[in-house]
This record gives sequence, structure tokens and C-alpha cells, in this order.
Amino acid sequence: MNHLLIVGTGLIGASTGLALKAAGFTGTVTGFDASGHELEVALERGAIDIAVRSRDAALDAARDADVILLAVPVLAILDWINLLGPILKPGQLVTDTGSTKAQIAEAAAKLFTTPEGPHFLPGHPMAGKESGGAAIAEATLFQNAVWIFTPTATTLTAEEREWRSWMTKIGAKVLDLDPSRHDDLLAWVSHLPQMVSTALSALLEDTFGDDEDLRAIGGRALREMTRLGSSPYSMWRDVAMTNTKPLADSLLALEQRLQHLRENLRTPELREEFKKANKFREPR
Repeated sequence: MNHLLIVGTGLIGASTGLALKAAGFTGTVTGFDASGHELEVALERGAIDIAVRSRDAALDAARDADVILLAVPVLAILDWINLLGPILKPGQLVTDTGSTKAQIAEAAAKLFTTPEGPHFLPGHPMAGKESGGAAIAEATLFQNAVWIFTPTATTLTAEEREWRSWMTKIGAKVLDLDPSRHDDLLAWVSHLPQMVSTALSALLEDTFGDDEDLRAIGGRALREMTRLGSSPYSMWRDVAMTNTKPLADSLLALEQRLQHLRENLRTPELREEFKKANKFREPR
């Protein structure tokens, strides 16, 4: 890999550029972002070497890139798949960082179909922060984080193996999952916690607003439970639209569990719930 194009130079895209450079990548990193501000910050911080400032220029850069990383929200990834599929050459690799994988893998399978053509390797780094942007990107963001791949083919190409190797060099742990299993698991470990934090934060805002007493006495528990409530709607809208059923199923299960707690606040069942909850964090 000598030329990487990063589409989306926010937190994940810019962090990937910084991490690769810190791990010894000496090739060219070109960047594109719909936000001119994010693009300039990524350039100033050294996450990218070249900034292209229009979608047409990004498509031109894609024709010359060895790897194209789509680090944008899921619906935008689906758009870029349709744009890139017809213009790329054999040996080029497209990969992504999308938070859901089934629809991405399905769309890619329709356009990246032949062993002799360009390839698509769906990916998802399990790393991030409650807010985004190139200004808070870090070269160490992916260290000890899991970088999930959901390959659509049984045999990996040389380009796919090289990209996976770079992910281990930047400190990530590579894990392969089926796209549907990825989405089912992520609904529980990522998407549900986000929705819980969002609902709690919105409820507190509606109920207490600028109540100074609440904010004065709110400690670590409140900070931890509402931290994800600062996450941007623009990203989570796409998650909700592309992983609707698994997320809805997990929300319904939680609703039922909360109802069970509410109905048993004064019974021994509450103790049993705490025992089960305590067990979840125990070493297995």
C-alpha cells in the first residue's frame, strides 16, 4: 500500500491516518471530507498529506489509490459504494468503518463481485469518543481496541491481508464476524447503551432542565450514564435506520427488564437481579 484515500476525516478517519503514520506508513494519505473545516484540521494535524475539496476530486483520487477507507456514516458509505464500484481497477481495495455491516456487505457484494476486480472488505473499529472531529483524533485511539471485519469472500486477497496487517500494527485486535451476527451483537454492546444514555439525558433535561441542585449533587454515576448522550444524531440516525430490528428487539428486552425491576422493588427478586448483574462483570 503506497496511497491511501480517506473519505471522512473526522475522529475515526483522522485517527487512522495518524495511527498509520505512527506505525511506520510512509506512503501518501489523501483526505476528503464534506466539511471543509474537518478537512483542514486533519491536514494541519498531519493525519493526511493531501486534501481534496470536492467529491469529483475525491473520485479522481480514488482511481489512483491502493486503498480507499470510507470513514463516514453508514448511509454515506452506501452512497460511496455505488460511486466507487464502477470506476475502480483490479487490485484496488475499498474498506470502511461503518457501525452496521449487513446492508454494507450486501451492497458491496453487488458491485465488487469478481476475484479479478476491485475488492471490498467491510470493517468496523470498536473505538471512538462521545464527540467527534479531527481536532480530537489520536494516533493511539485503536490500541487494544477490536477492529472487526465481516469478509464477503472466503479467501482474502493480498490487499486485504495487507490492510488487516496494518490494523494490527496500529495496535488493534482483528476479529472476523458474519455481518448479521455483527449487527445483532452491536445492537446490544453499542447501539443499546447509546439509546439508553440518550433517553436518560433527554429525560433529565425535560424533568430538571437547568436545576442547579441536580447538577451539583450529580456525581460519577450521572456522568457515566449520560456521557454517551453527547453523541451526534447524524451518526446514530444511520445506525437506527440500518440496524432497526436488532436495536428495536434489544430496546424491547430492556423495557421488559426495567418493568420487572419496577414491579419488584420491594421483593427478593430485586436481590436476584443484582446478583445476575454482578456476575456479568466477573472473569470468565
